[in-house]
Amino acid sequence: MLSLRLYMLQRITALLMAPLVLGHLAVMIYAIQGGLSAAEILGRTQGSVAWFLFYGLFVVAVSVHGAIGLRTVLHEWGGLKGPLLEAAMWGLGLALFALGARAVWAVTFA
Repeated sequence: MLSLRLYMLQRITALLMAPLVLGHLAVMIYAIQGGLSAAEILGRTQGSVAWFLFYGLFVVAVSVHGAIGLRTVLHEWGGLKGPLLEAAMWGLGLALFALGARAVWAVTFA
């Protein structure tokens, strides 16, 4: 039953990430074609709740999606099982979240 839940959660986060990735790519292309510097980009994102929510949601989805995917790899290729496998998944997910959240905070509010 856990495998089905994780499978579905990974598919749901993939559906959530698809438009976020497209939005991120569109913003990147716009910024590059507009010739914006890093300082100008940060000037537009600082203090923006909208960018915080957009990239915050992105970080949550990526953290969950990536942790589940890495869990599968660790199980199939690394032979991990049981509590060690679960601990690795949670640790990787929390690490991905912490790194992403720090980046989002730095770009939007720091």
